[in-house]
Amino acid sequence: MLALPTRIGLISDTHGLLREEALAALQGSELIVHAGDVGRAEILDALRGIAPVVAVSGNVDTAEWAAALPLAEVVEANGARLYVLHNLNDLDLNPRVAGFDIVITGHTHRPVQFEKDGVLFINPGSAGPRRFELPIGLARLRVGEKPWQVEFVSCSGRTSG
Repeated sequence: MLALPTRIGLISDTHGLLREEALAALQGSELIVHAGDVGRAEILDALRGIAPVVAVSGNVDTAEWAAALPLAEVVEANGARLYVLHNLNDLDLNPRVAGFDIVITGHTHRPVQFEKDGVLFINPGSAGPRRFELPIGLARLRVGEKPWQVEFVSCSGRTSG
């Protein structure tokens, strides 16, 4: 893994489906963070073809291959400390007090970003199968300089993996 990644691809809730548009949108990432509900090990293999991957387990990741995925992960990226977990409702620490700058989650399939107590919270949404009328997409995070930049990217159409 790069010591100081500044371009981070954020993806979640693939549920075993990896779209060509998602792969294209993640090109140029120096690190990819998958916030759970991966669905199949092959998803992570395909993502590793682009950049190093940090992934956490989601509620659908119950197969034997997923046993190695942690429930939460800490990522250091160019001076920013990220805390990654699938469901924000499972956050059992105060990220500001614990020294985290950014919290990355998934689960809701809704892309959202907000700040609370000086901590940036990002849910990239779902890049997997469409759920209700929610958008399909992911996010790109740049931590090269402040203010950090978050870009939500729409993904739909062809699939891979």
